[in-house]
Amino acid sequence: MKVFKIRLLVSICILLTAAPAAFPAGAQQQKPARPNIIFILVDDMGWGDVGAFWQNQRMRKGDRSEPWQRTPHLDAMAKGGAMLTNHYCAAPVCAPSRASILLGVSQGHANVRDNQFDKELQNTFTIGNVLQKAGYKTGLVGKWGLQGLNATEPEWPAHPLNRGFDYSYAYIKHVDGHEHYPKEGIYRGKKNVWENKTNVSDGLDKCFTTDLWTAAAKKWITAQSKSAVKEEPFFLYLAYDVPHAVLELPTQAYPSGGGLKGGLQWLGTPGKMINTASGEPDSYIHPDYANATYDDDKNPSTPEKPWPDTYKRYATLCRRIDDGIGDIFKLLKDLKIDENTMVVFTSDNGPSIESYLPKQYVNYTPEFFNSFGPFDGIKRDVWEGGVRVPAIVSWPGAIPASQVIDSPNASHDWLATFADAARIAAPARTDGVSLLPHLTGKGKKRESLIYIEYDQNGATPDFAEFSPNHRARQRNQMQKVRKGDYVGVRYNIRSADDDFEIYDVVKDPQEAHNLASGNALRTMQQDFKDYVLRVRRPDAEAPRPYDSALIPPIKTNGTKAGLKYKVFKGDYPWISDIRNMSPVEKGVLNGLDLSKIKTTEGLLVIEGMIHAEKDGKYYLSMSGSGGFLLKMHHANLLDGSFNYQNGQKIDGAVNLKAGEHPIRIIYQPEKGQTPKLTFDWKFEKNESSSPGSSPFVYE
Repeated sequence: MKVFKIRLLVSICILLTAAPAAFPAGAQQQKPARPNIIFILVDDMGWGDVGAFWQNQRMRKGDRSEPWQRTPHLDAMAKGGAMLTNHYCAAPVCAPSRASILLGVSQGHANVRDNQFDKELQNTFTIGNVLQKAGYKTGLVGKWGLQGLNATEPEWPAHPLNRGFDYSYAYIKHVDGHEHYPKEGIYRGKKNVWENKTNVSDGLDKCFTTDLWTAAAKKWITAQSKSAVKEEPFFLYLAYDVPHAVLELPTQAYPSGGGLKGGLQWLGTPGKMINTASGEPDSYIHPDYANATYDDDKNPSTPEKPWPDTYKRYATLCRRIDDGIGDIFKLLKDLKIDENTMVVFTSDNGPSIESYLPKQYVNYTPEFFNSFGPFDGIKRDVWEGGVRVPAIVSWPGAIPASQVIDSPNASHDWLATFADAARIAAPARTDGVSLLPHLTGKGKKRESLIYIEYDQNGATPDFAEFSPNHRARQRNQMQKVRKGDYVGVRYNIRSADDDFEIYDVVKDPQEAHNLASGNALRTMQQDFKDYVLRVRRPDAEAPRPYDSALIPPIKTNGTKAGLKYKVFKGDYPWISDIRNMSPVEKGVLNGLDLSKIKTTEGLLVIEGMIHAEKDGKYYLSMSGSGGFLLKMHHANLLDGSFNYQNGQKIDGAVNLKAGEHPIRIIYQPEKGQTPKLTFDWKFEKNESSSPGSSPFVYE
């Protein structure tokens, strides 16, 4: 079989260790103190469920046939901070969405995709271990579901304590989050809550999980604020398991006061663990909704009817989260840490049609409150209603109040954002960008990657509010990408050649008017098709019909012999994202011989292109005296950036169309050793070629 060469066209950047943090010294002095960070994630709450996003508009409209609910504390949070109105979850269902958040990567790179509940979260960089490296104490309270199967409890391979968290008080299994009274197990059977690796469920009599998580969060925050190590900030991942699932109710009204002395309190006594562990489980309806009525037949002359109990329950659960968030904000103020605590609120995906209630209850549908807002689609859809989620950020010491940020961004941006706030470089393998420049108005803004893929054999609901082109639409393999105001959407994908439906979601948020048939967007159609092949890597456990498609090349303007290099200063904890750095030295090398490199510390960044001489599959491998990451186009092709063992060979394969394909190799030499990388490739599995026979050039 003929051997085809791949030419490397490269430029090298060398980063030297100098400064004590991963930012230039001048920039450091302008940054505020590293904030505490609280990331609040709710389960299946739609963009339209939050007052400031949608429900308040319904209330002001006053149409009695369109009921509304209220979220006063979230509204206050939005008024005091920033609303991200074009925020996308990474996937339209729980487990992959949460995995992408924690890993900081899109679904094109996450190891948890589709409906892989309880799958082991990849052992690599997470929000938790990145912030641990930055000197944060890290805690998880609430729902996990990424622990891994086939392990003896509690020795799950991806237990939170093994993925960057110092403390965990949580439902570890995904299915446990479907019941909100773990000891009583009213509708779904008894469940297990684990404190670190100890099962503590037996002491949780009458503990409604929303209250339990809020009380546990307050207890942990208070302990961190009173720590003897005052300069050590904290990160809390607070993951509520409502309003999804059984729609069970609290035992009683939310305790008054809030904060250090009021609101939810941790009592710590088995059988009386929190101060709402009394009364009757699954009994309390918020008074705003207990006697609520609506115009069910859209006829003002007929008597209104009471809300069905199902929707009283749903609104009460959303309000209970809202009360808990207000309680936490009061606590931050009481502890005098509110000015320098960043709080983020968001949801894992769009609203669902799942309630798991007994048959006497009306089946839940998000139509009652239009929880999907002005969009079409729900959980498991990649229409806007399934993937555009509410997001609010508060940090009084750094983020101006009353902002509405409408630039597109994604949930996998939070890792990079928190790393930026913690003043540590984000790992280069992440797909996210820091949102701090958007939130604070300072620094260079970068465009977020909006890419979503998912497979589910159901259909979009046949809701009357939805556009006819979406009702009862078969899902199967789905994909979504957004660039600027436009999105490309594909349902029931059969091949990489399938056309995208294209929508201007600024003018047409419902995605009712497909623009793809017009000649004006013909170029965009091809751009979307090319882009989605360049931005992802296949996963054998989540096969796609476009996995074997050939990745298209880019156009170049000619090349010159040699290699470019640039020298930067900085102290980097890992293979880091340094695209905002400025060089202190630059030059040209005659080849890929790194012996001229005088430093044995820092990072080397090699940028250029691979020239594939023929269409087909190419096999690549790399090893080095230190870790590395090779990116091709936007995809992580060879990843040796986490816990790399010296000399370990990392292999990969990629399907390429003939032509030039941009690469970026970020390499961190082993300290005290001469920088050394080996890079091999071959066309077809049983043939090989020598990289030394191929010239290196740069544009």
